[in-house]
Amino acid sequence: MGEGFTESPHPEVTSVNQQQRTTDVALDDIPIDIAAAQTTNVEPGDVPDEIASITRALAQDQPPTNPLVVLKAARWWYIHGKGGTDPAFQWAVEWTRHLASGTPSDSTLFDTFLEYLVTVGFADERNQLR
Repeated sequence: MGEGFTESPHPEVTSVNQQQRTTDVALDDIPIDIAAAQTTNVEPGDVPDEIASITRALAQDQPPTNPLVVLKAARWWYIHGKGGTDPAFQWAVEWTRHLASGTPSDSTLFDTFLEYLVTVGFADERNQLR
């Protein structure tokens, strides 16, 4: 067996190390590009379709109500965007907080999120996102 691989005592179970190459890091089917981590230049074409769809849905009148789905997008934006200061990450976390607690969400974070999506190139104007 290659370096870094261990033989499983249960042959029917494939270890995570056997499923992924050492250059791949992912917790689900959304890839994490380590080389592009924590950049300030996210292009719409760089965003996986599923994350782009969730991100656009977060800008809609009827955003997702499953916190795990929202946190999936938050994770991607944290890793590939500006980290904890990324507006898409911040809004996704804020929306998740709202879903979990039922307290009103911060409209300032939402406005910043919409402006950021325009800056990134998801739309030419904020009103196109709603």
